Amino acid sequence: MFLFRWIRRTITVIVILALIGPAYGISQVWRAANNPIVRQADVIVVLGTAQLNGKPGEALEARLVEAKRIFDLGYAPTIITVGAGAPGDRTTEAASGKYWLRTNGVAAKKITAVEEGRDTLESTKAYAKVMKKRYVSDVIVVTDPFHCARAVKMANDQGVLATCSPVQTGPNTLDNSGYRYLLREAAAYLAYITVGKRGIQISDRLPEADILTKVLP
Repeated sequence: MFLFRWIRRTITVIVILALIGPAYGISQVWRAANNPIVRQADVIVVLGTAQLNGKPGEALEARLVEAKRIFDLGYAPTIITVGAGAPGDRTTEAASGKYWLRTNGVAAKKITAVEEGRDTLESTKAYAKVMKKRYVSDVIVVTDPFHCARAVKMANDQGVLATCSPVQTGPNTLDNSGYRYLLREAAAYLAYITVGKRGIQISDRLPEADILTKVLP
């Protein structure tokens, strides 16, 4: 009888957690996307995404447009573009982003290209390392609205103070992003705050990367 009650209570707890977990992830992603907070910072970071032979894809260009907008408004004095290239690429996401910013009126000395990172966590670690070398700690991350929650959480966990300025143009604005993007980011956020902090990384970049990658010390 006792064993039966214990099994029933255990199953009840599992069911409750299975319901609460996804709801929590969705609420965090939704809130960050719909209520962005942008404040003065030391640097603006543009998280990389697809480029083709040095030309930013639509999603990356939208991020660059937003970065230039808040740079021109004086929110931060410098911009970091971050992101490596895919196998076979002739250039990187960071380099193509820097070139776009230069050709659109941002002085080269104000831009740093950090050509590392094939997913959000790798990119975050790369730019956070550069920031620490410069002894600066406040960053505005520019990315897609539903990506803000995870990007900011990862930045804070790397020891920098982050806010997010989501794109206002392009294919991944709030109006253009569907429920699949929301659910995917909610799942990725939950994965990061649970197993991700224990050294198991679920990559953004599929199918090019393995689904689970053990991060070695």
